[in-house]
Amino acid sequence: MKRKGLIILLWVSLATSLFFFLFFTDEKSFRSFMMTLLISTMYSFLLGFGNGAINEFLNKKFPWLEATRTRTILSVISIILGNFILVYFCNYMNFVVIQKVATTEDFFSKKYGTTNWFMINIALLISAFLHAKGFMDELRKTSKKEVVEQKLIAKSANAQFESLKNQLDPHFLFNSLNVLSSLIDENPHQAQKFTASMSKIYRYVLEQKDKDLVTVEDEIDFAKVYCELLKTRFEDSVDFIFDVRNESLRKFVVPLSLQLLLENCIKHNFATSSRPLQIKIFSENDTLCIENNLQVREQIKESAGIGLANIVQRYSLLTKRNVFIEKSEDFFKVRLPILNTKPNTINVKSKDQDKVYERAQKRVKEIKSFYGNLISYCVVIPFLIIINLITSSKNIWFYFPMLGWGIGVIAHGLSVFAIGKNWEDRKIKEILEKQNQEKL
Repeated sequence: MKRKGLIILLWVSLATSLFFFLFFTDEKSFRSFMMTLLISTMYSFLLGFGNGAINEFLNKKFPWLEATRTRTILSVISIILGNFILVYFCNYMNFVVIQKVATTEDFFSKKYGTTNWFMINIALLISAFLHAKGFMDELRKTSKKEVVEQKLIAKSANAQFESLKNQLDPHFLFNSLNVLSSLIDENPHQAQKFTASMSKIYRYVLEQKDKDLVTVEDEIDFAKVYCELLKTRFEDSVDFIFDVRNESLRKFVVPLSLQLLLENCIKHNFATSSRPLQIKIFSENDTLCIENNLQVREQIKESAGIGLANIVQRYSLLTKRNVFIEKSEDFFKVRLPILNTKPNTINVKSKDQDKVYERAQKRVKEIKSFYGNLISYCVVIPFLIIINLITSSKNIWFYFPMLGWGIGVIAHGLSVFAIGKNWEDRKIKEILEKQNQEKL
């Protein structure tokens, strides 16, 4: 148990000992106070450590948000059995061993049955409150995790935006227009083909910019058109080789990744007729590779590596497979994972998104409502018990609200976690996620 938990138990021990000493102890002496403090400390620490150990074990084996239904059932069973054993042990130590006001036979007789039952109910109320608090803490952690995931999604969108920005780079457009301007006079037919290639490139950019994955075939066709533009611009200073297996063409890669890598090859290497830049695009062991001979160009400003970083980041959001980069004195090579299937991403229209959000919001409200009901029960019932015992200890009436409301809380919990239709939705979601992970 953490230091904070120990401090809380010490304060609880002191508070309960003062309460029982002031209101239920006839002899107001230092000795009786220390005895009350000892007994309160025993109850607090044994019940606290016992329930804490149960809670920590269940947290490791059955986390609240991963196995909510199983965890709820096991929590109910474990706190009932655990507190039954702990309370009987504490009461036995209190009445038989420490105070010696009862024998072992008296303790297990009907005379102490009411006392034991009363203490068990108090322990169950406190334990239920602690388990509810544990769930709320877990929910808070998950909310923080969702915020992190949303930030990753935002980074993905930013990566796509940066990628799009690179495709529409003014320098690329400026250079292409210069080439087109010279071709209009020298070779009108070639100028017409160049213009058609430019339109294909920008059409592909606009069509694919919002997609997570495209087929290798589409990406290769686009890369060939882009290479035609580069070939027209650099002529025999650049050579392109395509060697992609047919079985890889129907699989998937991140869109616009080849264009970014081709642009990096041109930007970071010099190319001349005497020393042409050779770029090869080929498939190898479930990866799409782009490799060039290394002819590093001197640069005034060091490259920020935005293009590669964007590709790596976009892949990281879709699969656990990594982008590999190999570099030697002679060549530079990038391996892009080829995915067999598209991830089961949710692309729905705004109306469907609203429905999904409404269902999620309704589910959260149901869970909050149950734990609000449980916490209210754990706060109000002990208060009613104290009032009953102080005002009319001979006329015990707190059983009725405790049992009636308790049955209501149990029914509420079953409807939320065990019997509700959300159980089917969770099972379907679990099966789909397992299938998607196996495919990837």
